[in-house]
Amino acid sequence: MRKKTKNKDSYKECWVYILLLTTLVILTESLKYYTFPIAGVSLSYSIFLLPFVYFITNYIDKKYDYKKAISSIAISGVLFVCYSAIISFGLGQRLILSSISGEFIGYVISQLVNLTIFNFIQNNTKSPLLLIYLNYIFSLIVYYMFYTLIYLKMILLDQYWKGYFLTLIIQIIICIPIAIIDKKIQRGTE
Repeated sequence: MRKKTKNKDSYKECWVYILLLTTLVILTESLKYYTFPIAGVSLSYSIFLLPFVYFITNYIDKKYDYKKAISSIAISGVLFVCYSAIISFGLGQRLILSSISGEFIGYVISQLVNLTIFNFIQNNTKSPLLLIYLNYIFSLIVYYMFYTLIYLKMILLDQYWKGYFLTLIIQIIICIPIAIIDKKIQRGTE
């Protein structure tokens, strides 16, 4: 009987992290229109939050399990789409399906790639810091690849590539402490 209670408490505790992940995804979406200039390119403030989104998913996988991490991706993805639709309706704006689908597909696929690689690293290696760090970087590249192909449809512009590489450089720097923290987190809830 004690084991059932422990699993039930673990499930309840996991929802806090799923809610945190969903909040970060929605906040990332909200900040995408707020930009700052750097080297002649306007970058979104949301670039600072995206590495933390992957960190929370990896944390859920590490502390709970793969299934709960997959559930968290699905829940946060669906709520992100609902939020985008409600906000565009509430503000009286036209709902741009390519924007939502590009971000949603980029988010879900990059999260699944991140989670699959992270889970492989956790189960088949001693989780070297470099592999964890490279997983974060690769996940960000996958996100921007799908987002660009589906939403922007403009990968030939010079200004785009400058912004793309500046965004990745900033996020690569942000991922260094995240990977170090991720490496220190112990597996399991105890």
